[in-house]
Amino acid sequence: RKSFYGDTRREVQEQLTTALHDIQQGTPIVADRQSVEQFFTDWLANMKLKIRYNTWQRYEQYVRLYLVPTLGKVALSKLTPQQIQSLYTAKLNEGYSTTTIAHLHTVIHHALDSALRFGLVQRNVAEFVEPPKVRKVEMKTLSPEQARKLLEVARGERFEALYVVALTTGMRLGELLALRWQDVDLQQGRLQVRVTLQRAPKGFALYHPKTQRSRRNVALTQLAIDALREYRKRQDEQRALLGAAWRDLDLVFSNLEGGEMVKSNLLFSSFKPLLKRAGLPNIRFHDLRHTAATLMLWQGIHPKVVSEMLGHASVAITLDLYSHVLPNMQREAVERMNTLLSDPLSDA
Repeated sequence: RKSFYGDTRREVQEQLTTALHDIQQGTPIVADRQSVEQFFTDWLANMKLKIRYNTWQRYEQYVRLYLVPTLGKVALSKLTPQQIQSLYTAKLNEGYSTTTIAHLHTVIHHALDSALRFGLVQRNVAEFVEPPKVRKVEMKTLSPEQARKLLEVARGERFEALYVVALTTGMRLGELLALRWQDVDLQQGRLQVRVTLQRAPKGFALYHPKTQRSRRNVALTQLAIDALREYRKRQDEQRALLGAAWRDLDLVFSNLEGGEMVKSNLLFSSFKPLLKRAGLPNIRFHDLRHTAATLMLWQGIHPKVVSEMLGHASVAITLDLYSHVLPNMQREAVERMNTLLSDPLSDA
């Protein structure tokens, strides 16, 4: 049962006429009682059971920090495209990046799709909003000289092998910290990426990568093989020292007790100080992945091979991400074609 109220009989009649029209069109009649904040709170509680915890954390952050303070009190059924568009504009004016706004839009759109299925709204108003185009952030990579400097300064450090593997394979930090010895074959010089380390409701957990391409075989350089062998010797010594106190999780890059290495601890206790000592730019750890890809492409390694090593869904993604390398590759291709097809008699 749906009741209609108004200051005049005419207002009530107009509401009733609209409701009858909606029924004829198969459009649900929605109530005005539930606010945006109430709905998104319930939606987040439901999503927590369906998606990975670190993804849920990002959803919750976008809703709590960006959506609720501005539009939380608005009735869900009365939310308009203009209100959402104004929210995006305000956040841009506050200095938030276009990437953040794009992610916020994805969360709002996803949630309102659920509201539409539940019959709580007549349409997904986010469909009619244009989020800003995401501006590509300039990629930061190390030059060959800087990469060598990083490894030189890391020599003898506890996580030297981690930096060698990162720079020679392009593996993600979560993949490196989830790597197990059972997935490493130093005799054959290869490893398998099967799981990734991510935050869970209680600590950390190993999850399968989201895409099939991310689960992959990766060849190791001799530099990486030697570094991993030396690292394993030190880890075996630590295991023997702790005895029964060692947590035998088979992790390659574990903490001092054999358990999961926390990403933030690695970054602030090892990676950032390493960059400072080497006199290198304050890059992200993920930029080592970009560096590895760029160096491989500079060396003339086929983009398809680079794509497979990185675990990209397609070679098109690789080429799009590292298009800055293509001009050099094209110049080299032109010079090789010129050499191949030049008339040898012209040189006589």
